[in-house]
Amino acid sequence: MTLEVRPRALALTLLAGVLRRQQSFDELLETELGQSGLDGRDRGFVRLLVATVLRRLGQLDAVVAAMLDRPGSLRPEVQDLLRLGAAQLLILGTPGHAAVDTTVTLAASSTVTAPYKALINAVLRRLGREGAALLAGQDAARLNTPHWLWQSWEAAYGPECARAIAVAHLGEAPLDFSVTRAAEAPLWAGRLEAQILPTGSLRRAAGGAIPDLPGFQDGAWWVQDAAAALPATLLGPLDGRLVYDLGAAPGGKTAQLAAAGARVVAVDRAGSRLARLEANLARLGLTAETVNADVTRWTPDQPADAVLLDAPCSATGTIRRHPDIPVLKSADDVVRLVAIQTRLLAHAVTLVRPGGVLVYTVCSLQPEEGEHRLAALLESGAPVEPLPITVDEVGGFGELVTPAGTVRTLPCHLAGLGGIDGFFIGRVRRR
Repeated sequence: MTLEVRPRALALTLLAGVLRRQQSFDELLETELGQSGLDGRDRGFVRLLVATVLRRLGQLDAVVAAMLDRPGSLRPEVQDLLRLGAAQLLILGTPGHAAVDTTVTLAASSTVTAPYKALINAVLRRLGREGAALLAGQDAARLNTPHWLWQSWEAAYGPECARAIAVAHLGEAPLDFSVTRAAEAPLWAGRLEAQILPTGSLRRAAGGAIPDLPGFQDGAWWVQDAAAALPATLLGPLDGRLVYDLGAAPGGKTAQLAAAGARVVAVDRAGSRLARLEANLARLGLTAETVNADVTRWTPDQPADAVLLDAPCSATGTIRRHPDIPVLKSADDVVRLVAIQTRLLAHAVTLVRPGGVLVYTVCSLQPEEGEHRLAALLESGAPVEPLPITVDEVGGFGELVTPAGTVRTLPCHLAGLGGIDGFFIGRVRRR
């Protein structure tokens, strides 16, 4: 297999892993791509190619279908090859001959797809001539968004906002950082060629291997979306206070709390993710106690001054960074997760001392997982009262704070600065 075809062969493997085996794209990147032996440039190309196909899946399938008499009869392996070829031709700007020839060569390397070489060649060559016009006439936002998500966003935020969210998902998110020592933010902004956002996060354009960036080996910063960095800042003064970080892995919020001087106990049920959290803290030179446990059954010796509950969720607010989410998640997942979130919130209340603060957050755009869960907690008779979040606490961005005093970030917010992940954050005080 030629050097040009090898990265595309791996891209085909990763795509099949996500679309047909329901595997996480991030996990596949870590295992398959990490052990591939490809150089940095080729690894970057593989990641970009598969992410582009996932992000534009609806559009790509539509233009391929327009080239076929019976699109529904395609073998999945052939359809994946056409998706990869079309993404290169129509979106990534790969020279036509390279996109077509490497895809046909890749088809020839498998007994399953070899009989379809002529079809693949013909479809891709025709797409090279007609595909751009077809793409220009599409409703990209609608085609690339599963129906259940589109409906839910329209119901929650209105048609115009739902479309703006879907449009924001078409682009790759910038890279955000939190610094280990806040006073050094200007220094690292300069070295990373980043800007300092009003919320305190550093932001630069996506691209490049993260471990190769200045300051990584020194533990000067960690990657964390600007929205993900907000919940820990809403717990109030932290120096010397006991804070329980529930659902802590992969550890960005734990690092924030530890860097602010809190005595942190980080709890997560996934041992492998907790090990990654510990490794990240070691790189950053920060300390926290870690506990491998089911949060709903964890009963510490004493209540905390503050509790941060980052609950498991559908993660629909992070589609810009994780374009496999629309493929891997469904409305049924939301129903299942709501039951878990309800139990977690009820238990989290018991872990806060009277007068202490509980912050609940999810990286989901679904109100059932955010706003509705907090409302249900308050209506349940739990011994808590709302503690409204102010605009000043979120960098002065008024669009992020709801009339109820909660935070709702959407991918279309802060558009002039590059957007932000979708999060819900609510805060209560224990009576």
